[in-house]
Amino acid sequence: MDFLFYDWLGTPAWFWLAFAGLVFVLTAFDLGFLHKEDREMGIVESLRLSVFYIAIASVFGAWVWWAKGSEDGIAYFTGYFIEKALSIDNVFVISMIFGFFAIAPKYQYRALLWGIMAVIVLRGLMIAGGVALVSQAHWVMYIFAAFLVFTGVKMLFAKEQDPDIGNNPVIRWISRHMRVTKAHHEEHFFVRERNEAGRLVWAATPLFLALVIINLADLVFAVDSVPAIFSITTDTFIVYTSNIMAILGLRALYFALAAMVHRFHYLKYALALVLVFIGAKILVADFVMGGAKFPPLISLGVTLALIAGGVGWSLWKTRGEEPRIGH
Repeated sequence: MDFLFYDWLGTPAWFWLAFAGLVFVLTAFDLGFLHKEDREMGIVESLRLSVFYIAIASVFGAWVWWAKGSEDGIAYFTGYFIEKALSIDNVFVISMIFGFFAIAPKYQYRALLWGIMAVIVLRGLMIAGGVALVSQAHWVMYIFAAFLVFTGVKMLFAKEQDPDIGNNPVIRWISRHMRVTKAHHEEHFFVRERNEAGRLVWAATPLFLALVIINLADLVFAVDSVPAIFSITTDTFIVYTSNIMAILGLRALYFALAAMVHRFHYLKYALALVLVFIGAKILVADFVMGGAKFPPLISLGVTLALIAGGVGWSLWKTRGEEPRIGH
């Protein structure tokens, strides 16, 4: 059993196994118990399940705080809150994707679940690449910092523009190289149908196309969120677990947020300021504070204050507005 205590990426192996076990149990519970059958999730159920996932993430964060120390605990919660807030923008895009492909609400949860399982792997690869870069050259952190500041400033002044899903090059490529059905086939990603010669062949469904575009959209969002968490800590365990714990609850929160995402219109400005702050503090720590560690509690406090302020201001400014999109 000595292998459980071997150091793997700066953390004992049993920490990683415990987290993997938690993710497996939550996913099995979700897929095997809560959603054995495809059905539409109501807003109340969505909120209750979201509270459950947030509670699990908070308990896990408390365990990290106890087991690895207050600095890692604060870094975990800071990364978790940033990823959770950034996911609200992701919800808007996902809702548009489902609307474009006319995916029935009762089948959206299945696409979200498989999409998030893919995200667990893709985020792991991105974080592993980031760790390799940072460990070889510290100056990569300055690139992350500059990118976050640039992205934040761009978010502050950029005009809103809905993504052009119909002209997505990936959809065009799949449509050219794969047989795609025009009709929906319930929860199936692939079905067999007869081609022009009368032979049965495999064909992708609109639900599969939606799944692919959702995963591509997440990769775009990860370009912001992963450097943001690296700017808080370079501990691989903290970066990965805070990212994944925030994402695991996204599928539960989606059905509540998709119905009221228009109420968070002004949150993007708070998120922009968070990205600018997170990027700037790296430069401040290295060039103003002489390489000293930026106080983690200040990072967490400023992040929470900006996010809470953005949520509060959005809810107040959009009171009485009708939803712009449905799901």
